[in-house]
Amino acid sequence: MRTFVVYKTESDHARAVMTFMDDFMRQTGKKIEVVNPESPDGSQTCQVYDIVEYPSIVAIDNNGVLQNIWRGLPLPTISEVSYYVR
Repeated sequence: MRTFVVYKTESDHARAVMTFMDDFMRQTGKKIEVVNPESPDGSQTCQVYDIVEYPSIVAIDNNGVLQNIWRGLPLPTISEVSYYVR
């Protein structure tokens, strides 16, 4: 299982995402991967999973099959996302 957040670090929503990730790490002891949509790999990931709204939190299984996606603000609860983070 892979869970990652897609957002632009220089944006209005960056602070909310960073706060969410800090709280998530503090409460679960697990880290969420960050994908930059402006990098070549990030751009390709956004195309594959049809991510056009930031921030987006994406959970996929080991085969790359989409399990869940949360788009935009407000961000989901930590318990919703923690189910998918291994």
